[in-house]
Amino acid sequence: MTPQTRRQTRRLPGRRPTLDDVARGSGVSKSTVSRVINGEDKVRAEVVERVREVIDELGYVPNSAARQLVTRRNNAIAVVASQPQNRLFIDPFFDLHLRGIRKELVAHGTQPVLLFLEEPEEYPRVGDFLGGGHVDGALLFSLRADDPLPGMIERLGLPAVFGGRPLVREGERVRECVYVDADNRGGAREAVRHLVSLGREHIATITGPYDQEASAVDRLDGYRDVLLDASPDLVERADYTRQGGADAMAALLDRRPDLDAVFVASDLMASGALQVLRERGRRVPDDVAVVGFDDLAPIAEHTDPPLTTVHQDIEGMGRLMARLLFSRAGETEAGGVTGAAEAGRPLSSVVTPTKLVVRKSA
Repeated sequence: MTPQTRRQTRRLPGRRPTLDDVARGSGVSKSTVSRVINGEDKVRAEVVERVREVIDELGYVPNSAARQLVTRRNNAIAVVASQPQNRLFIDPFFDLHLRGIRKELVAHGTQPVLLFLEEPEEYPRVGDFLGGGHVDGALLFSLRADDPLPGMIERLGLPAVFGGRPLVREGERVRECVYVDADNRGGAREAVRHLVSLGREHIATITGPYDQEASAVDRLDGYRDVLLDASPDLVERADYTRQGGADAMAALLDRRPDLDAVFVASDLMASGALQVLRERGRRVPDDVAVVGFDDLAPIAEHTDPPLTTVHQDIEGMGRLMARLLFSRAGETEAGGVTGAAEAGRPLSSVVTPTKLVVRKSA
């Protein structure tokens, strides 16, 4: 039996051995394993021998994707979105997100490679591309609860950061998932409390697709945190589009003509809601107060009336995703290169603050 065959037969069943597995089997830290792999001379000979034996037994192969990201060998990062391409480019949210990502990548001498997933049959193609050594890491957003991308990324061992908290079904989890998100729940609470402070008594909400988007779940939870006894017929689900917001507003007015306020889970949907209120002869904010979420200047500052909304730093979140990706690669491959990873602590996800911006609609 050749050494290569022996290594293959001793691999961990069903998955690729990781740096953690080698460290656990050797009885040393991940950073010590990394020093052995990198050939540093500050490790005792007996430790080097023990680590190398475990590497040979497990068939561990250093994560070349993470190493490439640290050295920028490919100078390319995949930006993957599970959304139709035409929707992404008409939504100012995604435009700002991509702008932030691109600025940070370009500052590191790296170019983004945009990948769009519109149909289930496209996933194998994207998986082959991501695993083919073309890119050094991945930034992913707009994932559904049943999206196979997180599992694909994990199996490939590709450094990745998620835009928004991945929505994982009960009983499932994404290992070592690092994400950047806004305080969706806290922002929603602030929005609804503002409407309550205005004396509104029948406050509705238009949500995003909460069976698909974690942000929609969190914003609905924030609404319910304040209005514990809110009637279910004051809640209408939409899809984060202008037309979806318009359709939801019409349904709410038909069902609850007495509503006097609405918290809308995105500015784009709020613009559609305002249009329907105007068509129905409802004055804003006199008859119905409206609060959105995002603070997208092209929308919020130009609606009639200008939109009170929850601000999140969308472009800054995109830049932060890219920064974390470079740090995550160092943590994955070297057991820590900077910041928290250098101190032996895994990189953490980041939740950025939100704040209410009061204009004329509420």
